[in-house]
Amino acid sequence: MNKSIPKSGSTELARLLGVMNEEGGFPIAVLTDRHGFPIASAAAPDQNPDIQSAVVALIQKTASQVSNQLGMARTDEISLYDAEGRQLVCRPFEAKGHEMILAVLVPNKQQSYRRLTNRAVTAIQRQWKL
Repeated sequence: MNKSIPKSGSTELARLLGVMNEEGGFPIAVLTDRHGFPIASAAAPDQNPDIQSAVVALIQKTASQVSNQLGMARTDEISLYDAEGRQLVCRPFEAKGHEMILAVLVPNKQQSYRRLTNRAVTAIQRQWKL
């Protein structure tokens, strides 16, 4: 008799991120809370999710200050590009009242990512249990 072992919430979230990375060719994706504390991640062996989580926290803090000072609405997306054309995309969203950020490293600025990140956000919102 084969009994399936239930997956923990963070394991399932990491699986969702891994699927997104595979479909999009992304080397790393991190899901954090609004303060940048990591919830789940999926990364290639040469990537460090802890460092990316810390960067996400700084980006979110800066975006929040800019929005407050300029009277802008909530941020939909924050992107940073490096000189090699890589793009760090941060997508703030809510799941059952919890503010989160999905951060994805897109290796090529010509590469599409929005459809995959939209799908991942929707799946995370469905999966979120807290």
